[in-house]
Amino acid sequence: MPIISVQNLCKIYQVANKQAGLRGTWQHFWRRQYKNISAVQDISFSVAAGEVVGFLGANGAGKTTTLKMLVGLIQPSSGLVRVAGHDPFRRCADFLRKITLVMGQKQQLIWDLPALESLRINAAVYDVPDRLFQQRLSELSEMLNLQDKLTQPVRKLSLGERMKAELLASLIHRPDVLFLDEPTLGLDVNAQSNVRDFLKQYNKEYGATILLTSHYMADITALCDRVLVIHHGQLIYDGLLADLMARFAPFREIKVELSHIPAPAQISPTFGQLLETDGCSLRFAVSQGDLTKAVAEILANLPVVDLQVADPPVEETIASLFRAGLTET
Repeated sequence: MPIISVQNLCKIYQVANKQAGLRGTWQHFWRRQYKNISAVQDISFSVAAGEVVGFLGANGAGKTTTLKMLVGLIQPSSGLVRVAGHDPFRRCADFLRKITLVMGQKQQLIWDLPALESLRINAAVYDVPDRLFQQRLSELSEMLNLQDKLTQPVRKLSLGERMKAELLASLIHRPDVLFLDEPTLGLDVNAQSNVRDFLKQYNKEYGATILLTSHYMADITALCDRVLVIHHGQLIYDGLLADLMARFAPFREIKVELSHIPAPAQISPTFGQLLETDGCSLRFAVSQGDLTKAVAEILANLPVVDLQVADPPVEETIASLFRAGLTET
């Protein structure tokens, strides 16, 4: 049996439709009109125990709404959801001990207290015995390299350290299922890498199931073999990340910083497809097979100060998927 099972899940919000001005306010007061907005439309998928799945989509696509229904914060309008053998919206104690939700833009740690105090509170909430708490605290703080930071007030920690402390607080009860909504949001490159390494190690050591949303392609490629793609509330892709990238993003991006603005004649087609110019910054799209040759051509013919090769942004990959007209999972 899958640990997460979603069948024909829908969420529709009824929103008041008010016109501008005094007349609109008067009409809104006496004869209020509503419109229905579909945040999630008839999506179905399942996730096996121990699987790490990426959940992709543009802002407003329905990712966070779906996660909130999976953890029981929002009641679905229709459809069936089972997580770890439970109906999430009933929010029974046994279910809450098996899951956790981490949102990169939210925090649960108490700002002016040492992180350790918030961890003790979480342990008490989940009825974690002191012996188990100390054992898990030691294991997780070592994995996150936080041993000497937990006695400092949360406000004194760097953003990366706070995010790692948030993860520790969310995992002190050893959940089976992790719902992660933009866990690396706003972190620098090193902090993002540290969080990814920790999640990979945690999944390997404890067999935890992870459903991850992120706008950073590096998060998805480092952790997920399988991805779900949602657009306007509809699930439009469910499959291997490698298949998605090969089909809809068979290219790499070359970002170049130059010492001065080049003349148009200096920009050769052998550099790849020019996507963007911004003063001394250029961005090219190059097929995988032509990457080495394109980099050599750019270095030989342009006054390069810095050069980076990267995967295309998630948004562009998804846009390519939409342009291809794929509408079935």
